[in-house]
Amino acid sequence: MNEILNLMFQKVNQFFNRKCVYFLLLVFALQACKSPKEIVYFRDGDENNTGIKSNYYDLKIAPDDLLSITVSAMDLEAVRPFNLPIISLNNTDGRATGQPVLQTYLVSRDGKINFPVLGQIEAAGLTRSILEKELSEKLKKFVTDPIVTVRITNFKVTVLGEVARPGSFTIPNERISLPEALGLAGDMTIQGKRQNVSVIREENGKPKQYFVNMTKKETFYSPVYFLKQNDIVYVEPNSTKIKSSSVGPNTTIWLSIVSTLITLIAVITR
Repeated sequence: MNEILNLMFQKVNQFFNRKCVYFLLLVFALQACKSPKEIVYFRDGDENNTGIKSNYYDLKIAPDDLLSITVSAMDLEAVRPFNLPIISLNNTDGRATGQPVLQTYLVSRDGKINFPVLGQIEAAGLTRSILEKELSEKLKKFVTDPIVTVRITNFKVTVLGEVARPGSFTIPNERISLPEALGLAGDMTIQGKRQNVSVIREENGKPKQYFVNMTKKETFYSPVYFLKQNDIVYVEPNSTKIKSSSVGPNTTIWLSIVSTLITLIAVITR
């Protein structure tokens, strides 16, 4: 009778051990599997909507921007007062030497710059081309046929969250799209939630948050497809990453050990 009971116990034990192993394997498999629709960029959308609306990229000067403004003309002496240099001094060898650097103009919180001779000039809310034209018109009183060039020297975007290399990136050409910014950060990791990428932008002195589904072609028509200076891009972790971080870093190791032990017990008691 005891032998029969022991045999039944072993069979039941083997049955449940196998079930546990299969269950754990199924859990790991489900955790590892990802639908292509959750990973592939620009997969879904209207095939007829091709191209990007150009009016979405309307870069305007904003408070706290640093502007490099260069004035040129045939008469170099006439434009000298409008190109104030900064001299970087080097006194290590006892002599004052330096490389002349063009002055940068900080746009104040009320949107103005203090330009030589002309005084306070409204800059915030204008595009670079409009500011160039306005300065050229004002400078015609002092310079014949002036040419004004305006550049934003502190144009940068910040990419945070589930990307390979988070950080802030300076953009020299003042034009960058959301996919390009993610590319600078090494692209989203496999744990990044592509359906809910966040772009934080300051508008009218207040932060505003936009959400973009990078798996949809409608991304091309988003008002934040082209980023502006000081935009912050945040890639949210997916549910798998959130769950794995909440249970602790050693949980996966312990699950592997438990799975291995269950497998060994199943083999021994077979």
